[in-house]
Amino acid sequence: MKNIIETLNERTLVFDGAMGTTIYSRGVFINTCFDELNLSRPDLIKEIHQEYVDAGADVILTNTFGANSIKLKKYGLGGKCKEINEAGVKLAKEIAGDKVYVLGSVGSRLKLGSIMTSENQQEIEDSYHEQISALVKAGVDGIMLETYFDLKELLLGAKIAKSYNIPVIASMTSRKELETPEGLDIAKALQKLDKCSDIDALGLNCTIGPHAMLSAVKKVIDKIHKPLIIRPNAGNPKKLEGRTIYMNTPEYFTTYCKHYIELGVKGVGGCCGTGHKHIEDMAKAVKAITSAKKKIEIIKSDNTELAEINVTPTIEKSNFAKKLFSKEHATTIEITPPRSTDLTDVLKKVEQCKEAGIDAINIPDGPRASSRISPLVTALMIEQKTGMETILHYCCRDRNLIGMQSDLLGGYAGGLKNYLIVTGDPPKLGNYPDATAVFDVDAVGLTTVVNNLNHGLDIAGNTINPPTSILIGVGANPCALDIEKEINHFHNKVKAGAEFVITQPVFDTDSLIKFIDKIRNLDIDIPLVAGIWPLVSYRNAMFLKTEVPGVVVPDSIIERMSKATTKEDGIKIGLEIAIEMKNKIAPYVAGYQVSAPFGKVECAVEVLK
Repeated sequence: MKNIIETLNERTLVFDGAMGTTIYSRGVFINTCFDELNLSRPDLIKEIHQEYVDAGADVILTNTFGANSIKLKKYGLGGKCKEINEAGVKLAKEIAGDKVYVLGSVGSRLKLGSIMTSENQQEIEDSYHEQISALVKAGVDGIMLETYFDLKELLLGAKIAKSYNIPVIASMTSRKELETPEGLDIAKALQKLDKCSDIDALGLNCTIGPHAMLSAVKKVIDKIHKPLIIRPNAGNPKKLEGRTIYMNTPEYFTTYCKHYIELGVKGVGGCCGTGHKHIEDMAKAVKAITSAKKKIEIIKSDNTELAEINVTPTIEKSNFAKKLFSKEHATTIEITPPRSTDLTDVLKKVEQCKEAGIDAINIPDGPRASSRISPLVTALMIEQKTGMETILHYCCRDRNLIGMQSDLLGGYAGGLKNYLIVTGDPPKLGNYPDATAVFDVDAVGLTTVVNNLNHGLDIAGNTINPPTSILIGVGANPCALDIEKEINHFHNKVKAGAEFVITQPVFDTDSLIKFIDKIRNLDIDIPLVAGIWPLVSYRNAMFLKTEVPGVVVPDSIIERMSKATTKEDGIKIGLEIAIEMKNKIAPYVAGYQVSAPFGKVECAVEVLK
């Protein structure tokens, strides 16, 4: 395999989860020397390594965090340092094979609150040499100095580790105040490590959970140059009947790991409280996200035919386009394709919308990675059977670039004129978590493809004449966790050729208005259609708040929905909220995209009356 640092610079690596808390959860008493289990219970340690490798980890750490002579002395095992470390590497390498990296885990010699002095420095140096030489001799792919709170000791450990000519990763721990336990600002600490020639990559791990770790990442990521590896705890631990329990679910943990990667982190894993389920969920999502290519190269053609191609003006591409650029609000209702081949109910709902004067029907493409009848076929049937225009959502998840171009050309030939280009939810969110995500391109790349088709060029630079006249829509999330990154991504979509935008369902209208103000300051002037979701119950509101990526439901709305005592009350309050939001944002938007919760088209129509 390549040097792990080279690989970190090329792609995001998934690290394993906790070793210590996992051992404890298997019934091993807390006063046991966990490192010694490499000798007395090798099958247990191999089993934990195997779970992480099966979960999708690219990197596993040896069970040697405290396997140094200073820490082993209190167990009467000071003379077994070399034996325990060599056994730890052997067990990890047996499971890792030739496709997973093995890092030697090396922890601090100091107790929290103590410091390295001239009296104890020589003993500390000797213990580092003893442990690291054993790990290197046994064949680790690098040294992970982890969970350090003393910068001086960490720099010493890094210097000794690098003397063995091996990759060195130095990982510090931070309090929730984003300082080391010694009170040093975590950004300043990592900047010092970043300048050290003995260190190849940096890390933050332990002590704080996913949410606080996100703040730490934002604080340090732009101030360092070396790859950054993030391994938070599974939230803050709770004491329950004598056990230490970490409350964050794998889904919650994964949501934050995706944000770390979006910010530029090169390695993600878990620390205390995380297990193989956390890593499994994270690995599937991370690998799906990082496989999406941000840019594609379109071969430009020198063919003189291009000069003869007539490009259709945006406003003339469809009736929906005309409405978007009029002084009236465009109205659309989202209807999800069924899980069966029977479109009768869908067509009835479309007729309801047509009678209510709705302008277009939104057809989502496998929302939350669900498998349904083809949205393209659904859209074609709606247009052919009812005469209603559709807006076909088209995601990059399921098809390669060649297949996507074929669908776009075929759909357009069949009469589909309006498309919403989205990257798509990763498969792990749906009922087929082991399905493979393709992601040849993301939404920016596919917008480029469609824009080229509209200008007479296919993905290979061949001329298409006549060209397509597809109205290109894209998505945006006004409530994104990192709003500046979201605006930058949206700006790239517009530069790639986007002609209108539909937002995620918005419950925080102030955030939407701020988003609109910010994009206008960037001279982005394309019609914005606001997503509105009429809530039907408190449970529905909580599901959107906790389970649907990109949707933010304020506590004030949750509180209002909690007052519903009957099913009818829930629908009534949900409609009131939706109508209030629609009226508040009316001066700022070109239209509304209203979802039909659980297929209740009448609720969506009521909002748009």
